[in-house]
Formats: sequence, C-alpha cells, structure tokens
Amino acid sequence: MSQDKKKKKMRLSLPEEELMNPGHVGCQGCGATLAMRYTLKALGQKVVLCIPACCWSVIDGPFPYSSLDVPIFHCAFETAAVSASGVKAGLEMVGDTETTVVAWAGDGGTFDIGIQALSGVAERNDDILYICYDNEAYMNTGIQRSSATPYGAWTTTTPVKHFKNRPKKDIDAIMAAHRIPYIATASVGYPEDLFKKAKKAKDIKGTRFLHIYAPCPVGWKSRSEDTIKLSRMVVQNATFPLYEIEWGEKYTLNIKLKEKKPIEDYLRLQGRFRHLTEKEIAYMQEEVDRKWERLLATVEGCQ
Repeated sequence: MSQDKKKKKMRLSLPEEELMNPGHVGCQGCGATLAMRYTLKALGQKVVLCIPACCWSVIDGPFPYSSLDVPIFHCAFETAAVSASGVKAGLEMVGDTETTVVAWAGDGGTFDIGIQALSGVAERNDDILYICYDNEAYMNTGIQRSSATPYGAWTTTTPVKHFKNRPKKDIDAIMAAHRIPYIATASVGYPEDLFKKAKKAKDIKGTRFLHIYAPCPVGWKSRSEDTIKLSRMVVQNATFPLYEIEWGEKYTLNIKLKEKKPIEDYLRLQGRFRHLTEKEIAYMQEEVDRKWERLLATVEGCQ
C-alpha cells in the first residue's frame, strides 16, 4: 500500500487543521507550545487570546509577526483575567456573542501575580475561559521560583542548598472555592483528554478554568525528548491527576489508575530534583499519596 493510501486510512484523534504555524520561537520540547496547539484545535478560529508577560508572549514571535492564526491582545503581567473580561464585554457591546475570549497565562501570572484579577473575574463569574499552562516556575525571566514550583525543586532563586521547602499551591482548590461552572486539569501527554476538556469549556457560559501541565526542558533540566514521557508519568504517579470540577462541588476523575506508579523515576529524569536524598523523595511520595487518597475520597463522595 502506498504512503498516500495509508495516510487516507489513518483516523486522526484530533482535527487536522492547524491554527499554530511553523516559525514560533519556543524551545525544543516546549510543553507550552503543545498546549497551545492542542487547545486551538479544540476552540477553533473564533477566539481572542489575552496573553500577559510569560513564555508565550515571546514564543508567538517578534512583532509584527505571529505564529498564531487568531487575534492576540498582549497585556500586563497581572491583568490576563480582567483584560479577557474587558475584551468579552467589548465584543458583546458590538453584538458578538460567539467569540471565545481566552486568558492564556503561565503559572507565575496565574498562581502569583495575576491571582487578584483571576479571583475577581471568578467571583463575578465573567464569561471567559482562563487557561494556565503550568511549567512550575517563572521560566521566561530566568527560572525563578513561583508558588507553582513543587517541593524540592531547584530554581535560580531556590538553589540546591536552599531548594524550595514549601508545597505547590493548590490553585484548583482555590478556583473551586469560587464555585465557578467548570474547572479541569489536563496534560500535554494526553492530548485527546485536553482537547475534549477545552471543547467542553468552550460551550459553557461563565468563568472556566483549565490547568495544563506543560514541561519546560530548560527550566527542569530534562531532555527535550522526554517532554511527553514526563507529561504522562506525572499523571500515572498521581502527582498531577486529571479531573474535572463542576460548580465547585462535583468532582470527576478522568483517568483512573489501576496501579499508581512511584514518583522516583519521574523525579530522576529532571535535573532540578537531582540533589534530593532518599528521605526527601520518601517525604514527597507520602505527600502525593495523601493528596491522591483525598481526591479519591472527594470523587467517591460525589457519586
């Protein structure tokens, strides 16, 4: 069978149309670029992106060029959510109720600098989709610690002898406390799941929050070819479970683990954790186990 016939027989799990073009300036193996590519496949072309200072404000390309085939509004670091809310209000004023307005921010602009605007938008239940691509540090400005940085991680502001000794902020629980219509976690290692959730979020009115796990080979000191492997391992060892929350109350677990993998293999693939002792890894495993059991109990209580 010829290659052309084989291609015709292939069934694609995601749409073939691309709204992210060649020519972006993301690093090799960048999880954030995959997150954008998959998300735009789900949302389609009737989208406006509000992007604050973050990796994606650079990845998109130097002015006047853009690697994305959708409108972008670049805004201040702390204003992704409220800028998106303003754009949505403006579109509605001119009769456009169909365009999806997306705040697209990194973990620094979400967990830290932008949380006040995000909380305000969520409290009002403004009709925007907020997406955080989470690479667990301020990667664009030099790999500094954020409140999304996990316990034990090296960053340039938490060097090996003084690695981060606080847990990662539970942003999903914070958003759930706002009782917004839809919250979901996703990983670039599970593109079909990410696509499905972005598609679902598009059709919901009110504030929606999508939290995407997006590895950064440079900041994590990992190999670029391990991005997808890490993005799957983090789900399989329950460090970053995939689930949905509706109205802050109904929890749905999307990938149920028959056998939860230990976290050590995942940690060893990343230079940012290379300094950890067996005792510190054991402590991290206990924390993952505790949070996983709590999530399972919450999900079971919703059934």
